[in-house]
Amino acid sequence: MPDTDAPINVYEFEAAAQAKLPKMIYDFYAGGAYDGITLRENREAYDRMRLAYRILQGVGQRDLSTTVLGHKVSMPILVPPVAFQGMVTKDGEVATAQAVSKVDTIMTLSTLSNTAVEDVVKAAGGKPVFFQLYIYKDRGATRDLVQRAEAAGVKALVLTVDAPLWGKREHDVHNHFTLPKGLFLKNLTSQMKELPTAAKDSGSGLESYVTSYFDSNLSWKDIEWLRDTTKVPLIVKGVARGDDAVRAVEHGVAAIIVSNHGGRQLDTSSATIDALPGVIEAVNGAVEVLVDGGIRRGTDVLKALALGAKAVQVGRPIIWGLAHGGSEGVVQVLEILRHEFDLAMALAGCKKVGDIKEDLIRKKCCNH
Repeated sequence: MPDTDAPINVYEFEAAAQAKLPKMIYDFYAGGAYDGITLRENREAYDRMRLAYRILQGVGQRDLSTTVLGHKVSMPILVPPVAFQGMVTKDGEVATAQAVSKVDTIMTLSTLSNTAVEDVVKAAGGKPVFFQLYIYKDRGATRDLVQRAEAAGVKALVLTVDAPLWGKREHDVHNHFTLPKGLFLKNLTSQMKELPTAAKDSGSGLESYVTSYFDSNLSWKDIEWLRDTTKVPLIVKGVARGDDAVRAVEHGVAAIIVSNHGGRQLDTSSATIDALPGVIEAVNGAVEVLVDGGIRRGTDVLKALALGAKAVQVGRPIIWGLAHGGSEGVVQVLEILRHEFDLAMALAGCKKVGDIKEDLIRKKCCNH
C-alpha cells in the first residue's frame, strides 16, 4: 500500500525532521536571530509576490538546466553551506554530496563541516563542489585551509561576509548549543576543530568559538588578500546592498550571493528577495548573482529568477531531508523542488530558464 504519510512538500519534511531531531539540533537549524523577524520575512516576502503568467506558449517540452560559473546544472537550485551535518546523520556532508550528485547540481561545503573536504569532493563523483570560508584571525591557518580545499578539487571559494560577529540566536543560548560528543570540525587545525562546551552562564558554544577564532575586523582589503591567495573563482555571500555589490565586483569577485544568513545575523534586515533587485541593477550583468533565504516552493525559484537571480540556494530544506531519510531524503527534497519549479515554469508560460523574465512579476500599483 502507498505510504500516505510520506512528506510531499518541504514543510512536511520539516515537520518529520522536527519529530526526529533532538531539540537542541532542530532549534539550531530552524531558529533565527532575536525575534526571528527577518527569518519570517524571508519567507513571507515571497508569499506577497504575485505572478503574471503567460498563456498559449507551447510548454509541452521544458528545459530546467542552466550554468553557474560555467558549470552546467540540471536546475537552478543549489545547496548552500550548512554547518555540522554530522549532527543530523552519521554520514553528514558525504550523504548530502551523494544526493547533490544524483540530481546534478552544486553543493557548497561549509568550513564548519564534520567531514573532510577530500571525502566530500570524492562523494560528489565528479560534480562540482564549492567551499565556503570564514577568515580566521590566524591568516596562516586560513591560507592552509584554502590550499587544502583547492588541492581537494573544489571549483570555487564562497566567502561569508555577513558575520563579523555572531548574531544572537536565543534558542542556541537557552540550549547551551555545542557539538554532540565525537563530532569535530574536520577541515581545521587541531586547536580549532572543537567547539567549546557551553557552560550554563556562557550561552552558545558556537558563539564562543566564533568570538575566539573568527576575524571580526575584515575589510575590503581582505577580499584583495583572498583574491590573491586563491587560484579558484571567489564568490562573496552575504551581500544585501547595491553599493556593496559594486565594490565586490571592483574587487574581482566572480559571483555574488544575496543572503542574510537565513535570518540568523541582523534581525529586521531586509528579506533577500526584496534586496535582490537592487543588487541586480547595481552589478548590471558584470557577475552572476545568486540568492538564498526563505525558498520553499518552486514558485519561489521562478520569482527569484524573474528578478534576475542566476540560481537559488536552499539550506534548511536540505537538513530536513537529511534528517528524515539521509541521502535519499535530500534527493527527495530536491526532486520535489525540481518538480514544483517545472510545473511553475509550465503554468507561467516558460519553456526554458531563459524565458523567465521580470514581466512575470506583477507590479504593485496605486495601493490596490
